[in-house]
Amino acid sequence: MVHADRKPVLLLVDDQPAIHRLLAVKLRNEELEFLTAFTGEEALELAKEQQPSLILLDLTMPGMSGFEVLKALKENTDTMEIPVIIVSGSTDSRHKVRAFELGAMDYVCKPFDVPELRARIQSAIKLHRLMKMLEQRAQIDGLTGLWNRAYFDKRLEIELNSRRRTNRPLALVICDLDHFKLLNDNYGHPAGDTVLQGFASLLNHELRSSDVACRYGGEEFALILPETTPDEAIRACDRIRLAIDAKSWKNYEGLSATASFGLAHSDDLPVETAEEWIEAADSALYEAKRGGRNQVHAYGHGLAAGGALEIDEPPTEQAA
Repeated sequence: MVHADRKPVLLLVDDQPAIHRLLAVKLRNEELEFLTAFTGEEALELAKEQQPSLILLDLTMPGMSGFEVLKALKENTDTMEIPVIIVSGSTDSRHKVRAFELGAMDYVCKPFDVPELRARIQSAIKLHRLMKMLEQRAQIDGLTGLWNRAYFDKRLEIELNSRRRTNRPLALVICDLDHFKLLNDNYGHPAGDTVLQGFASLLNHELRSSDVACRYGGEEFALILPETTPDEAIRACDRIRLAIDAKSWKNYEGLSATASFGLAHSDDLPVETAEEWIEAADSALYEAKRGGRNQVHAYGHGLAAGGALEIDEPPTEQAA
């Protein structure tokens, strides 16, 4: 999420220490956090790790040129959306055209006018923040306030790519509110909406800030749990399962809700594609439903919480 009270981070990429000192002094009152890089390679690493709000990039540096850095930034999905202002001693219009073609937001010539540079920096940061807010709103489910399916698809790919690089553990959970159609039929759709919102609130309460909770579709939710062991993932699912089972629903006397959970974990899943991860979690969810619902099943292990152990078998039909 975009946090309006968080200071923007400015990454300055220039091989001249004097430029770093000058801008640190001239921009000290701008409510910015500074990162510095003296080479293109260092800039790419910092940009990927720190995700700055804006990059000021010199064109002429030893090793990688500014153009090469800019091209690499815009070709990497982790950094392509970070706005870049070129700060260069070159006034050659061909350089300006090339910079814009490669994706630069602005181009400022040295020696620069500090008030003008300050205004351009603030304008770029405001525009970037606005674009991020609009992007996030398009990826948030309107009813529950959780991330939506579009964000889930994007984030799962990011986490799988991270796992390939680091080999850190990863868990994916698909969970489903049991007998949700019957709940809607008996109590009405406003009650169903209340249960969806209440379940979303439980997810936010029980999960860590590093976990990702999404509304997958209808009464189905998806949870991405980075750096989580199988036992930790099972315990998290069971906490949520018990919480929804115990929850009372104001204004709906007699209403109760339970949920079933299918868990896929990197310890048991050598596959690499998002589709195969989702299929594995879906298969485990099917087994949870087939086994009586209100259960947590782990792919390849059967029942993890909520009842007697069962061994997963390939699903023959989709459980409702």
